[in-house]
Amino acid sequence: MSAPLLQVRGLEVRFQGRDWLGRRRGDLQPVAGVDLSLAAGQTVGLVGESGCGKSSLARAVVGLVPIASGAVFLAGSDLARLRGRARRDIRRQIQLIFQDPVGSLNPRLTVAATLSEALGAGGVPGGKHRQAGITRLLQLVGLPAEVGARHPHALSGGQRQRVAIARAIAVEPRVVIADEPTSALDVPVQARILELLRRLQQERGLALLLISHDLHLVGKTCQRIMVMYLGHIVESYSVESGHHPQHPYSRLLIAATPTLGRTPDGGQAAAATGEVPSLSKPPAGCPFLPRCPYRKSSCSSDLPDLTEVATGHWLRCPVVQESRP
Repeated sequence: MSAPLLQVRGLEVRFQGRDWLGRRRGDLQPVAGVDLSLAAGQTVGLVGESGCGKSSLARAVVGLVPIASGAVFLAGSDLARLRGRARRDIRRQIQLIFQDPVGSLNPRLTVAATLSEALGAGGVPGGKHRQAGITRLLQLVGLPAEVGARHPHALSGGQRQRVAIARAIAVEPRVVIADEPTSALDVPVQARILELLRRLQQERGLALLLISHDLHLVGKTCQRIMVMYLGHIVESYSVESGHHPQHPYSRLLIAATPTLGRTPDGGQAAAATGEVPSLSKPPAGCPFLPRCPYRKSSCSSDLPDLTEVATGHWLRCPVVQESRP
């Protein structure tokens, strides 16, 4: 694997928590000291339920929410230290495909106008050059030229997501973060969108961070998988090396994924119940403690370290580590 193109070190994101009356109720920490690296041509999956901090991490990396501590490096440059044109130029190299294309696409603009704006931000001049760029982008994402005259409401869910992908690649990024790009789509359409992302990634050598709640899906798409829970990475492993998920939360995600003809984890993971705790009242010790069927009294004292249990396989669970042969 080549040197990392994108590096995230000790990233923390905090928001000011407020109750329904607007009164301050302490800080929320959706991202708690996350490390992540991504090489050109590599696809990494970031997996977890809603409320685990995945989208907050993505928005912090692209600069849409402030970073409380930690750093984001692109090709060795600390993005927080850049100013002016240098900052704008390098920020264009990291693009985010939002989870909801309905909300992220301007309903007043046609597809052509949306792509024209993106091309303009990338320095493509107007006139015939801009029009040629719009045609090229539509072809790249598999849309007919006539789609350019339509507004987002006149498109199917899959077509809207393709437009969102076209807008993201219009500025020739080196890193693309796809935040739940298939969550609102039918299964056949999901497969086509994932295949489109995979093709574009291979053709352009993109570094791709694929965010999802479906561990089974990213297992078929990514070289490395990182499992996130309540702001923490609880497991990170290489699919290419034949590693399999071992953290109790990872097993819960597998058990929750409906797959025809598969019995999930012998029924053991299904014993984990409940929902993600509130960020305003995180549990002491292990973040997964309230839902874990294997918890011990020691799990409530300190946050477990993320420990390398095999080459390239990191795990934040001493109970599972103790049970390993």
